Amino acid sequence: MQCALIYDFDGTLAKGNCAEHGLMPALGLNEHSDFWPEVNRKNRERDGDEILTYLGELAKRARDEGKQDELKPERLQAYGKSIPLFPGVVDWFDAINRFASDQGIALSHYIVSSGLEEMIRGTTVAKHFKKIFGCRYHYDEATGHAKWPAVAIDYTTKTQYLFRINKGIENSWDNVTINEYIEPGERPVPFDHMIYFGDGDTDIPAMKMVKAQGGCSLAVFDGDKWGDGNTQNKIEKLISEERANYVVRGDYTSGSQLDVTVRGILRLYKRKHG
Repeated sequence: MQCALIYDFDGTLAKGNCAEHGLMPALGLNEHSDFWPEVNRKNRERDGDEILTYLGELAKRARDEGKQDELKPERLQAYGKSIPLFPGVVDWFDAINRFASDQGIALSHYIVSSGLEEMIRGTTVAKHFKKIFGCRYHYDEATGHAKWPAVAIDYTTKTQYLFRINKGIENSWDNVTINEYIEPGERPVPFDHMIYFGDGDTDIPAMKMVKAQGGCSLAVFDGDKWGDGNTQNKIEKLISEERANYVVRGDYTSGSQLDVTVRGILRLYKRKHG
């Protein structure tokens, strides 16, 4: 039996926005800069896509500061090493794979994130993912500098990547196969064999779709921010609007609420489909 665990990254496996760790400080952008307000302002003025605007402004700031090398893949991967992962994440994949194997389940792990793909590839856990779908740049062949966004993943495009996983398409360019009809029983990863991990806003359509198709969605929250009213309101909304099956703290250590919940879901899938 094949199951897929699909994760957002920022706020789900790691704290905060990945670009804020290493990359943005290198570009002179700290928490007090005008970067995010400027992204929001220009996005509204242009009636644009938030993620495309963000990626474009990030590349512009790098050009303005004469620091275009900071967006090269090798630099982004180097910054990825500094991203603080949630407790237990480093050991999570081997441990849950062993548990699943004991149940007769083969697990595949995927990332579907609005974060920068190359930074995620730089983390110590990147080797565990069958495929990482994240935001990427096209690069100038002569200079190696970022030219424009190659892939931008936002709220609703996350659902497209769920269908790519569902149909066994491990790229972002094949728009023919993704639109072909494939009998549900012939798809490599049925939706009711998926578990989606997300932390909220950008994950809502994906969480809802997996849940509606018979899979399970987990709303992950940063335990250090539980006292923040915004965190509680977000979780309350996810529950009241039936977006998530379960709400769990971002703690992947053995015996944690998240660990026990996922093991229970895998046992359920085995009983129903195995």
